[in-house]
Amino acid sequence: MARKIAFIGAGSIGFTRKLVQDILTFPAFEDAHIALMDINKDRLDFIKKAVDRIVAVGNYKATVTATMDRVEALKGADGVVTTILAGECDVWQHDILIPKKYGVDTNVGDTRGPSGIFRYLRTINPIMDIAADIDRYCPNAVYLNYTNPMAMLCRTVQGKYPRMMASGLCHSVQGTASMLARWIGAPEDEISYTCAGINHQAFYTEFLWNGKDAYPLIKKAITENPEIYNEEIVRNEMYLALGYYVTESSGHNSEYNAWFRKRPDLIEKYCTHGTGWNPGHYAYILNEYRRRETSWLDDAKKWFDEPLELKRGHEYAAYIFNAIFGDGEMYKFNGNVRNFGLIDNLPEGCCVEVPVLASKRGLEPIHVGKMPPQLALLSGTSAQIEEMVVEGHLAGDREMIYQAICYDPLTAAVLSLKEIRAMVDEMFKQNEQWLPQFK
Repeated sequence: MARKIAFIGAGSIGFTRKLVQDILTFPAFEDAHIALMDINKDRLDFIKKAVDRIVAVGNYKATVTATMDRVEALKGADGVVTTILAGECDVWQHDILIPKKYGVDTNVGDTRGPSGIFRYLRTINPIMDIAADIDRYCPNAVYLNYTNPMAMLCRTVQGKYPRMMASGLCHSVQGTASMLARWIGAPEDEISYTCAGINHQAFYTEFLWNGKDAYPLIKKAITENPEIYNEEIVRNEMYLALGYYVTESSGHNSEYNAWFRKRPDLIEKYCTHGTGWNPGHYAYILNEYRRRETSWLDDAKKWFDEPLELKRGHEYAAYIFNAIFGDGEMYKFNGNVRNFGLIDNLPEGCCVEVPVLASKRGLEPIHVGKMPPQLALLSGTSAQIEEMVVEGHLAGDREMIYQAICYDPLTAAVLSLKEIRAMVDEMFKQNEQWLPQFK
């Protein structure tokens, strides 16, 4: 029987095209039913045509439907992917603009800090509606979330639906591993690693080339090759200080600690001149989204004039679906799950990013033990803040949200407690219509 895979937020065009293309390369899914759902009709119409092209070029037997009805998309689904965004730029731009007014300089703002926290408080409401529908209409489905802020969203969903086969996915783990392999001249298929922590702040506690420790080669590349050092300045500085390499880009990680964005001279030195895809410019993602608001359709149309190579990529989702309800080849990936006996020195029950084994048995997270103390201190601070935010959301407690933001490392580095309160009050007021849990 053909499998059904639902994409909620299918208008995230790049992600949806890539994931559908990967899924259909597996023989078990060449006749799958791809159900596309989005609330933006223009984007939905476009992604339907794009997926139809993938099916036609691949000569697959798959069927494709597009709907604005979430229930219709979810009924009977074997797999579900969420890639949603709560609100357009005119809504979430204030996550970045308001903190900047008070002195908190933000690069992306989709994961943690005041920007990521208010994105969570808006996004968790539609995510929980989706989770409720999954529980009602396809309770045995494998649910994979790509929406940020990953850790807090997954923690909340898994807290209410502990039996749901769910995990959050990010491409930073395999992406950074590929980058490090390139730096030391290693073929990717000769690299292995153990990576653990929290989303966007996980670390390779082990990085091996043909079974041998590759960290000395990484250190040599960073310290002796200026081009490599300048590619990821923030992350390279973190590695030289902490001894282990972090997964997410320099721009993201510059927001998650107190070291790089608290003074203009530090931002200029560490967050401006890197050559990686996101060195850390202020409002990088906001500016990108603003540009795409008017250009996305023209840019997307160009895709139809380009050759289409149906090559399987490195995103996790298709491999996970294949392992669980496809051909059954087991697959290990790094996923976001609750910390019940997985990382010994991070908070019990928080959302961690650890190795997970996907198979016919489902999803089985792997115990990794203790993180090195300098890593556990950094990731543990963020994890405790995220736990406070989730509890504040569930209780409708504005004061708890304020108190959590008081401990955000970057916010605390530049603002007083009274300044933080004023900032948080303004952010609550700006987001009032999106936050019914606080009324």
